[in-house]
Amino acid sequence: MNYEIKTEGKFKFVEEGEGEPLILLHGLFGALSNFMDLVEHFRKTHKVVVPLLPLWDLNILDTSVGGLAKYVHKFLETRNYQNIHLLGNSLGGHIALVYILKHQENVKSLILTGSSGLFENGMGETYPKRGDYEYIKKKTELTFYDPAIATKELVDEVFDIVNNRLKVIKIIALAKSAIRHNLGDELMDITVPTCLIWGQNDTITPPMVGEEFKKLIPNSELHFVDKCGHAPMMEQPAEFNAILGAFLAKLK
Repeated sequence: MNYEIKTEGKFKFVEEGEGEPLILLHGLFGALSNFMDLVEHFRKTHKVVVPLLPLWDLNILDTSVGGLAKYVHKFLETRNYQNIHLLGNSLGGHIALVYILKHQENVKSLILTGSSGLFENGMGETYPKRGDYEYIKKKTELTFYDPAIATKELVDEVFDIVNNRLKVIKIIALAKSAIRHNLGDELMDITVPTCLIWGQNDTITPPMVGEEFKKLIPNSELHFVDKCGHAPMMEQPAEFNAILGAFLAKLK
């Protein structure tokens, strides 16, 4: 299903459904397609919002986790969303954490899935290898438990990104920012109900990362999804939606 991309000022976003806002933040190689099943399921009960993060458009000094968190803050302020449920995958989770640590009063709940912020395996020291399609294909497949989820369309998207010199510079800047911006000492300050949904077979932010988040965020619950890698909402959407639905239902 194709959703209308709306524009307000400098912001581009998708907004579907009515109810309390469920804000979805994608990761470094993420896109709207990552959230299709999630949007379709929750638009019946929530106003589901996906801001298109300007990963490639910020100036290099603002190309950081903090810079993107500021962008999200301005977006949420402009749209005047209240009682938000904030969900982030991978780098999107990291952005959500940096945002909530400054603006907790705006957030009703936090949902993290495969989030960076404590520890993550990147694409390896040799990354990105420009021009080597097979290498990028294998690296993209590692995101998932089932390599078939890395469709040709998805691999082509990643390949196009890493063959754009400016985008590669931005990727490296964001990856370094994520590694530097470790939040271990601050997570105890998060008091909102938090749901952690983790792939049991995630090799980028392994299960122990989910366990560490559970230990450090006081009001949190942790759910593991079997046969699942770094993007549970893509790889096991029915189970992901069931876990998230049960969590949100408790907050009504």
